[in-house]
Amino acid sequence: MFTGIVQATGTIAKLIAQGGDVSLRISAPSLDLSNTMLGDSIACSGCCLTVTELELQSFGVDVSRESLTGTTLQDWQLGTEINLEKALRAGDALGGHYVSGHVDGIGKVTSIEEDARSLRMEFEIGAPLGRYVARKGSICVDGVSLTVNEVADRNGATLFQVNLIPHTCSQTVLRNYRVGTRANIEIDIIARYLERLNHAQ
Repeated sequence: MFTGIVQATGTIAKLIAQGGDVSLRISAPSLDLSNTMLGDSIACSGCCLTVTELELQSFGVDVSRESLTGTTLQDWQLGTEINLEKALRAGDALGGHYVSGHVDGIGKVTSIEEDARSLRMEFEIGAPLGRYVARKGSICVDGVSLTVNEVADRNGATLFQVNLIPHTCSQTVLRNYRVGTRANIEIDIIARYLERLNHAQ
């Protein structure tokens, strides 16, 4: 379990194809790995991945074919910068919202506008996923916990807007996004369970 509060950014230092899936080495000099162990989970731009190798300033992970096809990991190359968050531990502060690290779909940036000192960014996602997005609800974009400002359905898709304050821009890779950038999207876990409970009745 994660909070959507990014702790550091890292870069893809090695990418090895392994017969349909890949192994990654992630350079993370700004992430405290002193209490990290093999088998621990780290959210990598919103994707929960298991640590398989560990060094002082980097770690390795294996990425399954399922993760490659359902997330933006398929786009990652050497040098790609990603958001990083270690798993929530008992007693840690919950500053964002509960995030599972299980990506629900891929969104695309459709517009970016300055809004005072913030950036207002709009994303497009498929309508089946869009039904879970609510104004003033929580959403996770590439591992970042954000609040939805506006949401609208248009031409068979859903558009939602979020505001990025200067701190978010400086501490995450969202500062590099441009129109057309693809991002991993995870809906609020509460919405997912509410639907399941609804169908069970």
